[in-house]
Amino acid sequence: MRFLTLFSTATLAFFAVAHEGPHRLPTDKEFSRKASLSARCSEHVAHFNKRRMKRDFTSHARGNTTVQIQTQAPLYETIQNDTCVLSPEVTAGPYYWPQSQTIRQDMTETQDGVPLWLDIGVLDMATCKPLEGAMVDLWHCNATGSYSSFTELSPNTKFPALLSELGKNVSDFEVGTTDIHTDSQTWLRGMWPTDKHGMMQMKTIFPGFYIERAIHIHVQVHTDWTTQENGTLVFENTVSTGQLYFEEELEKKVMALQPYASHTQINRTHNDVDMEFSKAETNGYNPVVSVVPVDDDDLTKGLIGYITIGVDTTAIEDEHWSAS
Repeated sequence: MRFLTLFSTATLAFFAVAHEGPHRLPTDKEFSRKASLSARCSEHVAHFNKRRMKRDFTSHARGNTTVQIQTQAPLYETIQNDTCVLSPEVTAGPYYWPQSQTIRQDMTETQDGVPLWLDIGVLDMATCKPLEGAMVDLWHCNATGSYSSFTELSPNTKFPALLSELGKNVSDFEVGTTDIHTDSQTWLRGMWPTDKHGMMQMKTIFPGFYIERAIHIHVQVHTDWTTQENGTLVFENTVSTGQLYFEEELEKKVMALQPYASHTQINRTHNDVDMEFSKAETNGYNPVVSVVPVDDDDLTKGLIGYITIGVDTTAIEDEHWSAS
């Protein structure tokens, strides 16, 4: 079972873009603190993971068909040496649009691709206990690299060129303050709070890729949040921002399937050369989701991804964001 520790970002405005530009390197003190938090919670994580054996996967989103499958999760007795700590410079990326982030447990909508059920556990690293009521916020591109709310922006064009087409400069771009969204579509964006066991589940599809980035899923964890009538969120605090990845061998198999295989305009960036993945790997950590196929002989029937996210609730980014 992968164990992922996400920590607070500085400010969203600090992260210019995920593709290019400088990022502050984490200090030795920051890495040391994260490593000690992970080690201290090792036994708690092992117990947490054991309870996830043969869990039911049920989608409760409004208007979505209920899906129930059972599988046995990968199980480790202790946190492994490839435990992940995402460093502070991991970015929310330029395609975050809070007005499209919707509270639901199935964010697939109209998108074709290999079904992916995410089974996410959240631990409070300050107490080594499951974190109840944390809003886990997810978004990623579709099978051919496009993001909802930004569908008019080509996934095959480098981000500085996209900004230039919009009459903007990279130096002027700030995530969350520079509005480059092109539409109001919401597919492959969703969020759901953790239950009393610190668990949440989300149905989506396996992501595709876009230029200069490895396959990934963005994730934020919010506390002190309230919902609005339109199903969006008002949040005061973000305790984590990071990105989730997958094993290269699995990616090769999925990318050979349609509609992924139709994305031939650019070459896929692999994890080992992705600028954000390498940061997450620093100090020997690994932000890779453990995946079990529903059917070993037919990936098109779906995949189940397990990951435990540790959040440092003492390192809260105090910010207010309303999607109204």
